[in-house]
Amino acid sequence: MSMRTRVLCHLSAGSLLLAGAIGAQAANLGFLNDTPLSYMKQRDIDSVKKAVVSALNGKQDGETTNWVNEGTGNSVKIDAAITVASTAKDGERTCRDVGVVLSAKGQSMNLRPQFCKQGSGTWQLQKKH
Repeated sequence: MSMRTRVLCHLSAGSLLLAGAIGAQAANLGFLNDTPLSYMKQRDIDSVKKAVVSALNGKQDGETTNWVNEGTGNSVKIDAAITVASTAKDGERTCRDVGVVLSAKGQSMNLRPQFCKQGSGTWQLQKKH
């Protein structure tokens, strides 16, 4: 096999692998294209984070606060219902489970983060195991 033929075979095999990977990615993650998160800009994210912290600090379990991305400069309207679901205390440590329902362009998604803080410290997002 000539050098040129070998190079063409490698390029063809590489192209097929790349096309297969892109196709697999599109098949597996394409559903994320139209979710509210895909429309969010950094200013939306910063604004909704502030709304979540406000709910953590000021809402009782079961209470909901609403957020809209008005004023963030995003042309896509995104809103969220933020509900503090439950609170658990262990000594100085307080943890709160939050439900966030994000909506945009007729699609919605549910997020269930947990935040904890030590004493009067700041709320920290907890990684789920």
